Amino acid sequence: MTDSLVDNYKSQHQHPLNKLCHMIGIPMITIAWPLFFFRWRWTLVLFVGGWILQFVGHAIEGNRPAFLRNPVYFFIGPWWLVRRLATTFGLLKSSASE
Repeated sequence: MTDSLVDNYKSQHQHPLNKLCHMIGIPMITIAWPLFFFRWRWTLVLFVGGWILQFVGHAIEGNRPAFLRNPVYFFIGPWWLVRRLATTFGLLKSSASE
């Protein structure tokens, strides 16, 4: 099931600028969570900035974020990024749909 969710996610993220926005925005949002207890102002900047990048990317792509249809995509985005980075660094073999 995870592979079909990731494949669906990838199909909605084809434009290079959208991919770039997500490659920057997803880590910003993810890093913001643990920083909340230490640097809440940085957390706010990272969190809001990351979401702005996500929505800009989807405006460029011309579609709505997948999590608006199914909240599970909140987790698929970071999973997609981890898989993409692992493939880039040779830690994971590239699949036919990569």
